[in-house]
Amino acid sequence: MTKAVFTTKVDPAYDDLPESRYHFPSTYLNVVEKALGDLIVYYEPRRTSGDLMSSGGRQSYFAVARVDRIVNDEARKGYYYAFVSNYLEFDHPVPFREGDHYFESRLRRADGKTNKGSFGRSVREIPDLEYEDILNIGFDHYVADRLSVFDGSMPEIRDAPDSVERSIVEQVVKRPFRDAAFSRQVKEAYGDTCAITGIKILNGGGRSEVQAAHIRPVKDKGPDSIRNGIALSGTMHWMFDRGLVSIDDDYSILTARGAIPEPLRTMFNPDMRLLIPDNRLLAPHSNFLEYHRENVFKG
Repeated sequence: MTKAVFTTKVDPAYDDLPESRYHFPSTYLNVVEKALGDLIVYYEPRRTSGDLMSSGGRQSYFAVARVDRIVNDEARKGYYYAFVSNYLEFDHPVPFREGDHYFESRLRRADGKTNKGSFGRSVREIPDLEYEDILNIGFDHYVADRLSVFDGSMPEIRDAPDSVERSIVEQVVKRPFRDAAFSRQVKEAYGDTCAITGIKILNGGGRSEVQAAHIRPVKDKGPDSIRNGIALSGTMHWMFDRGLVSIDDDYSILTARGAIPEPLRTMFNPDMRLLIPDNRLLAPHSNFLEYHRENVFKG
């Protein structure tokens, strides 16, 4: 098995949904086959779409996933889908280089400049240690917490003890790690505010009481993606999970007929629309909203 980098744009020309599938031409089949059963990291390039004039992409690694299976695209000859699981976004994107350091050594030419030929490949193999390095930076909250037990300080990530580096790769597919990361990322995206009521509640210690809810439930193979999450108060989270409340594709709030007591209705946003993150790229994806409406909602 081989770890790899998969490049995907904000507005991809391919039929990508990074949380569940990656669409690619036969050019990259050999590398994807090597990565089958192993972890990959997603990279967002400078171009945000297939338009050569487009720009604004983060030029950063932004999420991890595991390649589960590869299938032919029956509708497009010479193309394939890599279906993935264990998708999880980083706490923050990791740029492809920091100063003179390239996280993928193959992207650096001998003269120190970027190897545009290697960079132009949408699917690339990456050594395990370089992959771990990217995870260490991307999940720096976890690394900081782990390193604090050694000397109370935060040394250079690259000098972290081997046991800490290994633990990230091992833990990133485990539920406790994923729950903590998903909760932290969704709360941050929504500013610790309930998306249905607009209420921001802080406890006596200043910590938010809002909860991170999965739109497509984890038990139904819902990914730990911010786009599959909504920040909700405890009561709204309970109602959402039980299908008493749902969300339309235009972010209108839907309620099951006769299921919501009037006192609770008065707590909803006056315009009956969901509050979404300031960064609209983090807003709920229609794919997950549709699943909730068709499989969870009792309306």
